[in-house]
Amino acid sequence: MAESDKIKILVVDDEPDNVELLGAYLSLDYEIIPAYSGKEALDKLKADEKNLPDLVLMDIMLREGMDGVEAAQEIHHNYDIPVVYITAYADDSIMQRAKLTEPFGYILKPFEETELRTNIEIALYKYKMDKQVKESKQWLEAVLNSIADAVIATDESGNIKLINPFATALMGWSEDEVLGQPLQNIFKIESEESGVKVENPVEKVIREGMFFGLESGTFLVTKNNARIPVDIIGSSIKNESGALIGVLIVFYDISDRNRIENIIYDLNANK
Repeated sequence: MAESDKIKILVVDDEPDNVELLGAYLSLDYEIIPAYSGKEALDKLKADEKNLPDLVLMDIMLREGMDGVEAAQEIHHNYDIPVVYITAYADDSIMQRAKLTEPFGYILKPFEETELRTNIEIALYKYKMDKQVKESKQWLEAVLNSIADAVIATDESGNIKLINPFATALMGWSEDEVLGQPLQNIFKIESEESGVKVENPVEKVIREGMFFGLESGTFLVTKNNARIPVDIIGSSIKNESGALIGVLIVFYDISDRNRIENIIYDLNANK
């Protein structure tokens, strides 16, 4: 494998012997970039932002200047690089701080070469999977935001997971107000016939798999208690094994359609 094709690992440790040991274990299969302090590590990242390493091995107990947690925090905020901590001992307060940097693993000293390589490969794989999930979510959100109808997606329990701008605009709620809330607390619907109960759309999807319309003459009650006539479509969201993992609700304002239908009805009635 050419040097340029190797996975690049930034090794940060203030003990030269430790950096040398890690290099001896890993340099055959990985390109090792040494740094002997948190500041030096950050300087190297900043100096070559177009050619960043694939992974950072960070000694958690750097003694001079910033410690490993502080350096990892800067990396977490400014660069999309997975960090794996190497530590012999750290007290609870340091470990609690370390968790906030969302590391991709911990390697305890002393370690064997096999253990080191295994942790690196697991961290790289986990990072790859997490990145794919994030990209899929971003893609899905972009699709939802481009749909001209109002869309809400819930989990299998009916709690709102995604909502597009058309839905928040129509209902009068902000995204922050609705995410995580039960659908029935936000998506309030009534029948035009007084006293007629409209079925919970989540329950209807669970029972039927898909529906087109709940009741004839269904109104959405907005945050400000305005009543808007809507058509509603519901469908299930399933995983690869066919298990229900959520519900998709699509709805749209039919006020203009109702006005046109009333005008046509009046014209025909006056002939």
